[in-house]
Amino acid sequence: MSPALVAACLWIVAGCVAGMLPARDNHWRAARVLGLTGVPILIWLVATSGLLAGAVFALAAASILRWPLIMGARAVRARVGGRAR
Repeated sequence: MSPALVAACLWIVAGCVAGMLPARDNHWRAARVLGLTGVPILIWLVATSGLLAGAVFALAAASILRWPLIMGARAVRARVGGRAR
């Protein structure tokens, strides 16, 4: 198993553990850290293991970080001119 794949699997486990821990800020601090560390891991994974492994990791990351993605999409939609809920 490649080191990039091991790092991606550890990132997914860390995201699941962070979601299980209690947090006063509704896990936004963990989401920021996971987002900042997930992007380089995704690039490293695509560079070493290919697009399929990167796509699987990106889907898993989107599943773990779904609320930051939803809120970001709402912010972009509001700035572009659409209605934000």
